[in-house]
Amino acid sequence: MQLGMIGLGRMGGNIVRRLMNNGHTAVVYDKDSKAVAGLAGEGATGADTLEDFVAKLEKPRTAWVMLPAGKITEATIEALAKLMQPSDVIIDGGNTFWQDDVRRGAALKAKGLHYLDVGTSGGVWGIERGYCMMIGGDKAVVDRLDPIFKTLAPGVGDIPRTAGREGRDPRIEQGYIHAGPSGAGHFVKMIHNANIEALPPEHRFDMNIADIAEVWRRGSVIPSWLLDLTSCALAENQTLENYSGFVEDSGEGRWTVNAAIDEAVPAEVLTAALYARFRSRKDHTFAEKILSAMRAGFGGHKEPPKKPDTKA
Repeated sequence: MQLGMIGLGRMGGNIVRRLMNNGHTAVVYDKDSKAVAGLAGEGATGADTLEDFVAKLEKPRTAWVMLPAGKITEATIEALAKLMQPSDVIIDGGNTFWQDDVRRGAALKAKGLHYLDVGTSGGVWGIERGYCMMIGGDKAVVDRLDPIFKTLAPGVGDIPRTAGREGRDPRIEQGYIHAGPSGAGHFVKMIHNANIEALPPEHRFDMNIADIAEVWRRGSVIPSWLLDLTSCALAENQTLENYSGFVEDSGEGRWTVNAAIDEAVPAEVLTAALYARFRSRKDHTFAEKILSAMRAGFGGHKEPPKKPDTKA
């Protein structure tokens, strides 16, 4: 497929290279003419102006904006919207605030344009390892552009398969996910899960956290054994209703915090983690259930059959 890329920095330029290395074509534009010339020398079609950029794209056009969040991205998308035609697609792959995506998606839809927000993780190593992508927007558009996303994604690789994921969207194990409507992609990149009545309807996303945990394992910059265990637990039971959320401590956390106090060493994260365990014995939240699930996964730690007397 053909993709237009605006913004040829470390991420944008390497995204173009990964696509071209795998048979796709690209039209590129950047205010830095040297960056354009460099990629044109590698096989891309360079553009001198935004108008030239749009004119060189095949219909229906797809333009990916990879610029810093804020005024420059806003202005570029507004300018693109005036030049593009119905059925064309604008992608924002930067770190945009998700509520801006919701607003943009609605405004562009009124003009007959499609808008996708793609939270992209992978850094400078993405050209080789691939990019973990969290995508918001209309499913039909995401599906149509799947060859682009599949090429950019890291693929299954040698990461062990997660048990219990039979019958789920196979793209997630490839390292990319259609997270929901406009805004959902950048929201998942930012954190995860927002579907509460306190938010206006257009800001609520019904997210599958089992799928989100799985896609974060593949190509993002936050892989870990604990994330692997979390993904396994959520694939088995997404509500974690098999856990109460009561998290014990063996004493090591207390000793560590006490030692840090004795030596005047700041240990904010360890201290907060210890207090989270204490809180779990009074108020069981979903976060505590995640902790219980991870402890069961790495150490076989079982929750007590009933709440112990914490005063003893």
